[in-house]
This record gives sequence, structure tokens and C-alpha cells, in this order.
Amino acid sequence: MAIFQWIHQAAQILDNPQHLSSAGVQALYQGLLDQLAAWIATDDGQACRSWGERFLKITRSYWSGLFHCYDVPDLPRTNNDLEHFFGALRHHERRITGRKALAPSLLVRGAVRVIAALISWNRPLSALELSRIDLTDWPAQRHQLQQLRQARVLQRRFRQHPDPYLAALEERLVKLDLPP
Repeated sequence: MAIFQWIHQAAQILDNPQHLSSAGVQALYQGLLDQLAAWIATDDGQACRSWGERFLKITRSYWSGLFHCYDVPDLPRTNNDLEHFFGALRHHERRITGRKALAPSLLVRGAVRVIAALISWNRPLSALELSRIDLTDWPAQRHQLQQLRQARVLQRRFRQHPDPYLAALEERLVKLDLPP
């Protein structure tokens, strides 16, 4: 059997036209891998030994996360959709800010902005939905954002004035009481 036939069989099994559970797909795929390993071990498989061994090695490394998509509804089999989403987000951020690179604020407020973008792209929110916020969670979220912003401020202070920053750091270190 030629290499492309093995790949075609693997793709058919992973396509799951019978709508089997992850255990069913895993069993079929394991059978195919066993057949491939046996084929490699024979004299017929000498020409494609390196390809087959690499295919088996890579499949083993991805094995633990390969079959979740068959049990979880709407879970994509590949990360192409996720990569597309982040690419679209970067594109929109560049269009909004006019920057060629991502805005630094995306690093600080990224978790909030990414979720907001995802929700608003899937379905625009009404004013009533936007007004329903959890007031108990709001201060915790603001505190977390403030901590991220403060870390960015400290990075900037070091980059712009490293000597005074390092001197203050050394002074704090000297004041520490070290055990004898």
C-alpha cells in the first residue's frame, strides 16, 4: 500500500462518517496504526520505513488530545478556527488603533477585550444586556486590571530610567534583614 493510501485511510477514520464516539474512533484508528506498524516491519515497507515511523511517533505524541472532539459538541477538530479568530482580532485592533503592531493595552486588558470581541461578533448585544453587569464581580475585575497596568508602568520606568530604578532596588535589598 502506498503512503497516500495510509493517509487517506487515516483521514477517513478521523472524519468519522459513522458518527462514532471517541472510543469508537480511537479503536478504529489504533487498528490502522497497528496495521501500519506491521507493514513497516515487513520487507514491503522498507522503502517507507522513515515516513511510517515518523507518522507513528507524531500520532503517539498527539494521542491524548486527538479524540476529544468526538464527545464534545461543537468542538472543532483543528485549531484553525481559533487561529482565524485571533487573526481577525489582530486585524481589527490594527484598524481601530492605526498601529502596525498590537496596542499595548491589549496586553493589559486582553482577557476582557477578547471575550467582548468574541461575544459581539457572534451576536450584537442590546443596551439592556450591556446594562446587566455583576456589581459584585466588578471591583475584583478592576483590581486585576489595575495590577496588570501597574506592572506595565514599572516596566516602562525601568526602560526609561534604569539607573535610579536599580539604585532604589539595591537600597531595598540592603535594608532586608538577612538571617545570620
